[in-house]
Amino acid sequence: MNWAWLRNCPWLDTRAKFVASVPRDSSLLDLGSSDGETLRHIAELRPDLRLHAVDLAGEPEAYPPGCRFQRANLETDRLPWPDNSMEAVTCMHLIEHLHDLRTLLGETARLLKVGGRVYFETPHVKTIHLPSAGRDFTLNFHDDPTHTAPVAIDTLAQRAREAGLKPVAAGTSRNWLFAAAYPCFFLLPASRKKYTARVHWIGWSAYLIAQRMPDGINPASEKLPRPVADISTLE
Repeated sequence: MNWAWLRNCPWLDTRAKFVASVPRDSSLLDLGSSDGETLRHIAELRPDLRLHAVDLAGEPEAYPPGCRFQRANLETDRLPWPDNSMEAVTCMHLIEHLHDLRTLLGETARLLKVGGRVYFETPHVKTIHLPSAGRDFTLNFHDDPTHTAPVAIDTLAQRAREAGLKPVAAGTSRNWLFAAAYPCFFLLPASRKKYTARVHWIGWSAYLIAQRMPDGINPASEKLPRPVADISTLE
């Protein structure tokens, strides 16, 4: 779906709602950009943003024009951008592929300006109990052999605090248009469209938004915001 259609109603998609909240003419860094699908959606919604991307492999030829790409290992490498250079960071469906989050979280905190925010999204821990869809679609967490282990949002929030990031929102990520379409697919044969509608219907992904705090303020003792309660179970 083209995110330009969401400019007047970004609340219909959790990711789009975050991107729409980024200040105008800001710099946004996408970590784990892969084939660039998410970056292209961000550019559709917010053509004013200066986009940057990092991936171990990546397909920079498919990224939006003007996007600055850096090939890097997010478990070990320091990124080339200066401190306090980004208003926003997105990290969608990456952390479940990593064994160690310290470098990723440390670099995120270093690069964000004070008050800047990061959006993390990852499979809900309950996805380990879903039936497998086989090789055609990742429904059960282990359908993707490159996944390491599910990351609970409470755990991610604590790790973010330790890196100097204050959790400000958490919950279930959905595109409500896709979710609303699922009853139309319910009795139809399996297909990618049906699986996509299903994951948004059940709330397959969890998200955390965290904010860079001023130096000297330690968010480590603060509790996770109340909205996290809606990801305790899959509906």
